Amino acid sequence: MIGIGISLLNDELQLAVTAISNNEIVGIPTETVYGIGVNPTSQTAVNKIFELKERDEDKPLSILISSFYDIHKLGVVSTIPEVVELYWPGPLTIIVETTLEFSDGVGTKSPNTIGIRVPDNDLAIELLKITGPLAVTSANISGNDDVKSDVDAQNIFGDAIKHYIKGEALHGSGSTIIDLREEDVRILREGPLKWPPSYC
Repeated sequence: MIGIGISLLNDELQLAVTAISNNEIVGIPTETVYGIGVNPTSQTAVNKIFELKERDEDKPLSILISSFYDIHKLGVVSTIPEVVELYWPGPLTIIVETTLEFSDGVGTKSPNTIGIRVPDNDLAIELLKITGPLAVTSANISGNDDVKSDVDAQNIFGDAIKHYIKGEALHGSGSTIIDLREEDVRILREGPLKWPPSYC
């Protein structure tokens, strides 16, 4: 569950942490696209994202974590190549099996599977250090173009999102996604990061 060990937070992060604690949606800048996130253990919060985005139930949310070493908190049982640590923080999402169950709509079940990423954005990482893992997706209506900034997201969603952390994406497109559930790694989506690395 989300821990609120707040000490010297700036006002922006304080507002975001409070919103997440109240099962609200927050806007989160990353290096790929501007995103929105919620507490992954709150079904109420997860439902809000699906309703807001008009998102199909068969499109699960991914998880953002603050560092490679947070993987152990998610009960991951898939083998993680060492090179993943070199690419995090960065635009790489890995699909893995886990022993944990999150709210419906976060990853998939039978078996439990989630997408995980460490964003390359200082504010996002500071937020994640406080809240723990967050369920995230892009800040757009499902099927529409991705947006890059808090201003763009606010133009779409207005007050439906409780707090927008200021920031702008560098790439403007989603992360590279690889599936690590089997021995042979599969590329599910090409993104800013080239996989496999040329030296592998």
